Amino acid sequence: MATGATLSVLSAAVVACGGGAEPQDANEPTSEFEVEVTASKFPTSQRLADTSDLILGVKNTGDETVPELAFTIETDGGEADGSFAIRDDTPGLTNPSRPVWILENKYPRPLGSPPPVGLSGGFRAQTNTFGFGPLEAGDDETIAWRVTPVRAGTYTLNYLVSAGLDGNARAVTADGGEVKGEFVVTITDKVPQTSVDDAGNVVTEGD
Repeated sequence: MATGATLSVLSAAVVACGGGAEPQDANEPTSEFEVEVTASKFPTSQRLADTSDLILGVKNTGDETVPELAFTIETDGGEADGSFAIRDDTPGLTNPSRPVWILENKYPRPLGSPPPVGLSGGFRAQTNTFGFGPLEAGDDETIAWRVTPVRAGTYTLNYLVSAGLDGNARAVTADGGEVKGEFVVTITDKVPQTSVDDAGNVVTEGD
C-alpha cells in the first residue's frame, strides 16, 4: 500500500513526463488479451500481526504481448485510498482510509525475486493498481504482496487483472470475461492458546 507521499511523487512524475506531450494512453492498444490465472492464494483465516502473502499468478495464453500486466486490488468495495484499507466515516477522523493490512516494504514483487533497491517497482499512479510491465505470449508471472493484518474483522479482498493501465487494453478469460477474483478473510484478535503434548510438541489451538 503506497503512502500518500509515495502516490504524490508518482503522480508528479507522470505529469512531468507528459506535460504538453501526447496523452499517457496514446500508445496503449484498444484490444483484448487472453490470459489465465495460474495462482490465487491468500489465507482466509488470519491473526493480528501475523504476516501473510497474497500470491497472484497470470499466464499470457494469447498470441500477442500484454502491454502491461496490472492488478487492481481493493478491500470492501474499494472506497478507501489504498488497496489494503477500508473507509471509515467516523466523525473526527482526519483520514477516513483506515488500514486493514500493512504492505511490507519492498513488496509487491515477482515471487522469488530479490528485494529491489528502494521502493517496489510495481507502484503506479493509478489508484489501488500495481503494474509489472509487458508479458509476452506464452510467458507467465507470479507476484507476491506481503502484508500484516492490523484490524480485526471480516473483509472481502478483490482483485482485477488488466492488460494496461489506461483502460484500452483489457485482459480477458478464454470466454471473454473479466479476469478477477476475491478472498473473504476473517482476521481474529484472539491470542492463540499453546500447550505441550505428551511427545513434547508445542500445540497451538485454532491452527
